[in-house]
Amino acid sequence: MKLKVQKLDGTAGKGEVELNDAVFGVEPRADILHRVVTWQLEKRRAPARATRERSEVARTGKKFGRQKGGGTARHGDRRAPIFIGGGKAHGARARTFGHSLNKKVRALGLKMALSAKAQGNAILIVDSLDVAEGKTKALSAHLAKLGANRALFIDGDATNVSFARASANLPGINLLPAVGANVYDILKHDTLVLTRAAVEQLEARFALPGGSN
Repeated sequence: MKLKVQKLDGTAGKGEVELNDAVFGVEPRADILHRVVTWQLEKRRAPARATRERSEVARTGKKFGRQKGGGTARHGDRRAPIFIGGGKAHGARARTFGHSLNKKVRALGLKMALSAKAQGNAILIVDSLDVAEGKTKALSAHLAKLGANRALFIDGDATNVSFARASANLPGINLLPAVGANVYDILKHDTLVLTRAAVEQLEARFALPGGSN
C-alpha cells in the first residue's frame, strides 16, 4: 500500500511511502484485538492493598478487664474490630489483576491494529511534526486542514518537542514515540498519523526475529 506524504498543514508533501504488507496488511481479528486490549487495561490496574485483620494487628492479646462486674461489655483483647487500632472485620485481601499474554499474540495484535487503520483509510503520513514556535493556535489550524481532530500522532525515536508543547491543551490529540505504539491507543483514536521516521521504526520493530512488541 502506498500513501502520499502530506505536510502538517494538509498540503501535499514530497513523495510517497510504501507500507509493508507484513505490518500494515494483516487481516484484523476481533478476538486477538480484544485479548490484547484486555491485557493492556488489566496491566494498568494497581494491585489491591490488603487490610490487616484481627490476627495481623500489633496490639495486646491480654484480657484487659474482668468478665463480670465492670459495668461494661465483655472483651478479650484490644485487637477486636470495634476498637480504634483493631483489626478490620472482613477486610480486603491482596489481589493482582494482571495476566500474562504471549509475546507473539501481542505483536500480532499491534500489526492488526495498524492494519485496521490502513484498511479503513484512517492512516495519514506526514513529513514532520514541526510546529512554528510551538503555538497551540497554529497547530489547531493545521489539524483542521489535515482532518485530524481526534488523532494519535506517532513519531520516531523521540517525540517532537514543538508538537508536544502545542498539542498539550488540545483534546483528542495524543503523541507517542514509535516505541510506545500500542493497540489500545491506536484503536481509541479515529485517525492515526505517522511520520516517515515512525513508519521506518514500526517496520524495523517487526523485522526482528519473532517480531518484538
